[in-house]
Amino acid sequence: MTRERAASKRGQDAREPGQGDERDLNELAARIAQWGRELGFDAIGVSDADLSTEEVNLMNWLAQGRHGEMDYMARHGATRARPAALVPGTVRVITARLNYWPSRATPAHDVLVDSRRAYVARYALGRDYHKVLRARLARLAKRIEADVGPFGYRVFTDSAPVLEVALAAKSGLGWRGKHTLLLSRDVGSYFFLGEIYTNLPLPATPTTSAHCGTCSACISACPTGAIVAPYELDARRCISYLTIEHKGSIPDALRPLIGNRVYGCDDCQLACPWNRYAVPTTTKDFDVVRNGLDGASLTTLFAWSENEFAHNTEGSAIRRIGYERWSRNIAVALGNAAFDRSIVAALERRANDPSPLVREHVGWALARQRRKTK
Repeated sequence: MTRERAASKRGQDAREPGQGDERDLNELAARIAQWGRELGFDAIGVSDADLSTEEVNLMNWLAQGRHGEMDYMARHGATRARPAALVPGTVRVITARLNYWPSRATPAHDVLVDSRRAYVARYALGRDYHKVLRARLARLAKRIEADVGPFGYRVFTDSAPVLEVALAAKSGLGWRGKHTLLLSRDVGSYFFLGEIYTNLPLPATPTTSAHCGTCSACISACPTGAIVAPYELDARRCISYLTIEHKGSIPDALRPLIGNRVYGCDDCQLACPWNRYAVPTTTKDFDVVRNGLDGASLTTLFAWSENEFAHNTEGSAIRRIGYERWSRNIAVALGNAAFDRSIVAALERRANDPSPLVREHVGWALARQRRKTK
């Protein structure tokens, strides 16, 4: 058990704190915000635990099947919208925001317009954010514990049935944009979110108003039409879902629309006017750490063996999808690339890949490349 998870478990087993007076709690909330900044977080907020409105939206989304193969979404169901059901005793959620935009990466547009290169979502170019945020949140919780004594808490970073965007919006860190991500007037949307569920009755931070107005740039920019209406996403069409969460064959009709995106997609964020205010990360863990994945050649990545994939993605969120899905994604991108004999050769070398899934997508890509010569 890691130190962070051990700390999280100890927090769950702690006694409930006394209510304290309002002044003490306000002062504690101010100290927590300051400690968060000292730990490198860009913003800290506090939300109450009432997500009843979001629960209705979640259940409707699930009923329409828009979660695709993400069975865990349906399995946990309403628990996502009931913090106290996930962590008994929870009355508040401390939310944290951490910028990830890598300023030294090859410009996203330059990669997207070069069909020979692989586009990796900018959040995945550095170290796995789960580890970075979880460690910082655990340190923040221990800092609180050193100040107030044992209290109930549990740390989350995209690691449990938690409605992160809803909680962050309730805690004043931004508003939900039409692409369903959180937006801030100060920094746009290129940031990670994390939470500390707690039984401390802290004062909730004020919410902020929405500022999308009549803009629909994110909706228009989505390559696959996954944003089916403002604030409504059909994951089954989302490139991030298709290249990361989806385990099987990518639907034929969507493959050409994926272009050269081999892990995730940023198009809706790249189109958002608020991201002109994006602040580059100061977290070294989120810099481009290895292999030039901010604009690597598709053929180079497709030539990796399984061992090379494991080695080259060590410490990265990309490693979570495994070699088979990684190869499937690159095969699709190679099929979408402009005709090049080196691309055909790279695909032919894996035409008899041990994986039926990879073979199918290689076959599709080869047929697509060969049609481009006619």
